This record gives sequence, C-alpha cells and structure tokens, in this order.
Amino acid sequence: MELSNLRPAVGSVTRKTRIGRGPGSGKGGTSTRGHKGAKSRSGYSRKIGFEGGQMPLQRRLPKFGFKNINRVEYKAVNLSDLEALATAKNLDKITVEDLRNAGVTRKNQLVKILANGALTRAIAVEANAFSQAAEKAIVDAGGSISKI
Repeated sequence: MELSNLRPAVGSVTRKTRIGRGPGSGKGGTSTRGHKGAKSRSGYSRKIGFEGGQMPLQRRLPKFGFKNINRVEYKAVNLSDLEALATAKNLDKITVEDLRNAGVTRKNQLVKILANGALTRAIAVEANAFSQAAEKAIVDAGGSISKI
C-alpha cells in the first residue's frame, strides 16, 4: 500500500444531493418539501415556541408572581468582611469606595451592612443601608456609622 493508491472506504464519500434540479435527480418537483403549507414556501421561518397551531406552552401555563418596579437591590456585606478588610489594610474608616477597591462590591451596587460576624475594633463605616443588629454591633465596638 502506498500514498498513490489510497482510497476512502466504500460509501464514506457521497456527492451532495442537488435538490430542485429536475426530475432526473429524483428530488425535483416539490424539492423534498411536500405539497402546500407554510413549510413548502420560500421565506418560511417558524416562530419560537410554535407548536403547529396547538396552544403554545407559554400560553397554557398560568401567570403568577409579582415584580416590584420600585425594589431596591443591595449587595450584602457582613461585619466579618469589614473586620477582615480593616485588619488586612489597617483601616479605621471603611467607605463604599474601599469595598469596591477590595473587590467586595461592584461599580454601581448599593451596599447594606449585615450583622453576620463580630467586630473587635472600632471602625467608622459608610454605607447605603445597615441592619439594626449591624448598627448596634458597630456602635457597641466603639465605631460609628454614616448612611449615604
């Protein structure tokens, strides 16, 4: 066996079917599309979720729930996170900007301080919102809070 007499396996290479090229091809006439109906026409594209005229799933299922358009979404930051940041960077005051620089929050996120964890040092904390327990824990540790 040499490179000059290599051949692909029998049946593995077939010619492309040329649809709509006359009766001799065996694929002329309706060009494999069948007779009439939307799918036989040029330019046909099925709508997403179309089920052949049957009522689509998204219309069969009931609507439920409620989306409050006035909802304010906060990024939760725990006291333990503040403690770790203050210890790592030796900070006495933590602002929203410090949290962004540390990668705790993103650019336009509002920050809410929650009381998970404990503070062992006095820290001045600046944030958009505080839980009551977090407020109490920061003040009890000798720190102060300021809402933006």
